[in-house]
Amino acid sequence: MGAERVAAPQPLLLHQNGVIAAAAKDAPLVLGLQPSALVDHVARVDFSLLDQIPGERGGSFPVAREEVENILSKVKSHILSSPNDPSPLRTIAGGSVANTIRGLTVGFGVSCGMIGACGDDEQGDFFVDYMSFSRLNLSKLRKKKGPTAQCVCLVDEEGNRTMRPCLLSAVKIQADEFTNKDFSGSKWLVLRYSAYNMDIINAAIRIAKQEGVSVSLDLASFEMVGKFRQPLTELLESGYIDLCFANEDEATELLRGKQDASPETALEFLAKCCEWAVVTLGSNGCIARHGKEIVRVPAIGEAKAIDATGAGDLFASGFIYGLIKGLSLEECCKVGSCSGASVVLSLGGEVTPENWQWMYKQMRIRGLPVPDLLRK
Repeated sequence: MGAERVAAPQPLLLHQNGVIAAAAKDAPLVLGLQPSALVDHVARVDFSLLDQIPGERGGSFPVAREEVENILSKVKSHILSSPNDPSPLRTIAGGSVANTIRGLTVGFGVSCGMIGACGDDEQGDFFVDYMSFSRLNLSKLRKKKGPTAQCVCLVDEEGNRTMRPCLLSAVKIQADEFTNKDFSGSKWLVLRYSAYNMDIINAAIRIAKQEGVSVSLDLASFEMVGKFRQPLTELLESGYIDLCFANEDEATELLRGKQDASPETALEFLAKCCEWAVVTLGSNGCIARHGKEIVRVPAIGEAKAIDATGAGDLFASGFIYGLIKGLSLEECCKVGSCSGASVVLSLGGEVTPENWQWMYKQMRIRGLPVPDLLRK
């Protein structure tokens, strides 16, 4: 295959450090599938730059590597400075799944690992170093000859994000590379919908189910849902998805053309396919369903968004933490609302140490159990 395993960081299965131990030795409790490691270039820019790049504002539109370099060359002349964020341009290890599992490990003390591939280039080395520093188990991440995926994330004056990923030329794990050992001992598999990776997703789900692993799916983007609705519907109706997250745009796009394409109707559809279904509604909070139970939880009003990047990813971190801790559906949503709100307080899809402390305070105010890592 021309791939080598990335050496894992020190094991994370230490109760005394507040890390939730996995069911089997060295197996992360939560395993994130990100076929291609991704490096994000995140910048706050004025609206005029968004009119100069391909694709619609506010969405995620794939571009070639040359276009990534072209956009980055223009960013400096359109940068917005903020007194609340002294670093208006950041480079971080990115990707929705990476954001979610990094949040689970760093903020909630849940042992997590990643399965996927990175390139043998500077960006690949950066990704490995960045995620290892966050205490992620990378023993299932393969290093391959070729480029690592990159994404430019442009944040406008209102905190909305426009994503331009370069994925198609990047190295990625292949469906025939998975083994049962990759999934054995884990309890959750976290993945993101991508019509371009359906063979990889289906292979991972099939083996995960053989190993008794529950599957969490994020619907990715309204563009992905709209352009590739049929394979997504088939995946949802397969019965293999245990937990599904969608934002309001993705939820309504899923049912576009139906008589009632509201978030509530989408939640009802998702709940027929999955044990847990969640639709996030931005400033209006979220709605969720588990069996016959339906809850609506408001957003955290104290959060003033600088950058919405990663809000859904970190909501998923909090919600999954709640499930692991055995919390009620409403409590899971409240934890998700706290963690989702914490990431929008600064630039990029990563929570700062100060904003983790802000989140713990919000959890205490709402009577929610804070992670064990905070207990002496």
